[in-house]
Amino acid sequence: MRVLEVSPSGFHQRRQRAAKDKPQRSRVSDDSLLAHIKAIHAEVKGEYGWPRMWKELVARGVRVGKERVRKLMVQHGVRARHKRKYIATTNSKHGLPVAPNLLERNFTATAPNRVWTSDITYVATAEGWLYLAVIIDLFSRQVVGWSMQPHMKAELVTDALRMAWFRRRPDAGVIVHSDRGPVLRRALPGHAQGVQHAFIDEPARRLLGYAPTESLWGSLKVARLHSRRFATRRAAMDEIVDWLGFYNARRLHSTLNYVSPMTFEKNWAAAQQGQAA
Repeated sequence: MRVLEVSPSGFHQRRQRAAKDKPQRSRVSDDSLLAHIKAIHAEVKGEYGWPRMWKELVARGVRVGKERVRKLMVQHGVRARHKRKYIATTNSKHGLPVAPNLLERNFTATAPNRVWTSDITYVATAEGWLYLAVIIDLFSRQVVGWSMQPHMKAELVTDALRMAWFRRRPDAGVIVHSDRGPVLRRALPGHAQGVQHAFIDEPARRLLGYAPTESLWGSLKVARLHSRRFATRRAAMDEIVDWLGFYNARRLHSTLNYVSPMTFEKNWAAAQQGQAA
């Protein structure tokens, strides 16, 4: 203390003041934080509300509290696009044969490629309707296959399943929920016949709202389709494919503890390797 020419009490008081001031110096200013928020808001095209915005900021290394993010977004009118009421497009009243209800109202999966589910929606364009079919892995909510056609014939769904199978190469026994099971079975290559098909009974669909695909359709339409007029089906297809890539690789998913579907699967695979080591 003599070398520093300060008293012991003065030295300790200065250290305490420095410790108190340090968080203030590292605290991002409101102007800087708002710039980060507006940049992310533009990047995700207005899709994130404050919970996802806060998680995204933290993931990017911005140390900030969630309440501060919420208040700043409210103060400056930065908000997520509003969702509209979902209109179901699946037609369960048809004469096609259906597969057994293998899921028995259990809509969870413990690993990738155990349970897939499919559904169809449609998008209006100046050229007419564009129909979209997807295959979702229930484990990570990743869209593993999709197809878009100007009609809702069988190949709309079978093309989506072919894409999913060739991308994922699942082991025999993967369950695919669809009310078009027999059609899908005929669409698969011979060495993929280990795929099982299932359907969800109508009471369960009404009870659960068929959450995985309804959530996907709602997010897609809010993010890219509502209030948009597409001159061509190709323009709508390009927008949808762009969003699906964003959804799989980057969009923070609330049911996955705010990581993207691809990141969720990577984290799971790394954990499995760690347990096996």
